[in-house]
Amino acid sequence: MSANIIDGKAYAEGLRARIADAVRALSGQDVTPGLAVVIVGEDPASQLYVKNKARQTVEVGMRSFEHKLPASTSEAELLDLVARLNADPAVDGILVQLPLPRQIDAQKVIEAIDPAKDVDGFHPINAGRLLTGVPGLVSCTPLGCLLLIQSVRRDLAGLDAVVVGRSNIVGKPMAQLLLAQSCTVTVAHSRTKDLEQVCRRADILVAAVGRPEMVRGDWVKPGATVIDVGINRVPNPAAGEGKTKVVGDVAYQEASQVAAAITPVPGGVGPMTIACLLHNTLEAACLRRGLPFPAL
Repeated sequence: MSANIIDGKAYAEGLRARIADAVRALSGQDVTPGLAVVIVGEDPASQLYVKNKARQTVEVGMRSFEHKLPASTSEAELLDLVARLNADPAVDGILVQLPLPRQIDAQKVIEAIDPAKDVDGFHPINAGRLLTGVPGLVSCTPLGCLLLIQSVRRDLAGLDAVVVGRSNIVGKPMAQLLLAQSCTVTVAHSRTKDLEQVCRRADILVAAVGRPEMVRGDWVKPGATVIDVGINRVPNPAAGEGKTKVVGDVAYQEASQVAAAITPVPGGVGPMTIACLLHNTLEAACLRRGLPFPAL
């Protein structure tokens, strides 16, 4: 058995195209969604990520507002910028790139963002809305995972789902999204007893622990759908001394022989995160104006 490869890059391209169509339709009502991205410091990975966000924002017809601040920026200065963006009618979504320098309390910054503009879905109000089943902005990576799962399994009701990882960014919101689809959900983690056995009962297995290839092929139930959120850089001796490669939290070659469908790393969940950020910005723009959110 060889798994169906879930092409996150292709799905994200299609989602961005549908978002662009919706943005063009909004322009007829004199509405152009705007996304403000704030980055503090010079971290190369964050700089590249922000650059890609800005490019894709413009490509779908939205306005992009970039704020690049030095690493020495104080917490008060960043909170002042967030307050100004909250009050700016041209800004529908605010994203503050994490991690932040150690002199800044990231949780304070997250809580300072207007929940209606919290396109990362990290604000406690949006997390609470997800928990209680009230519509709100949902964390981008879990939303992308759900869309990829639904691309191969439309009806999830009654399925056993296991989420390995309990972070506020992925694990917990992922579990809530699957509960909302009427799955029976188990949240597992590094201290779960008999973790392998827990994973083996999953019809849907989401790995988000940040440990390279921790989930082995014999942990996967035959016919399961496997979503690998991990992005881990490991040595790659075959490519030469000092070279590295990116792998997920799942041993892909092993698991792909057992699963019915699986996301690769790279090219699986990763591309969906920015696409879902644009999805959330469009949703925020519609909600703030009392406009219907288009079916995407």
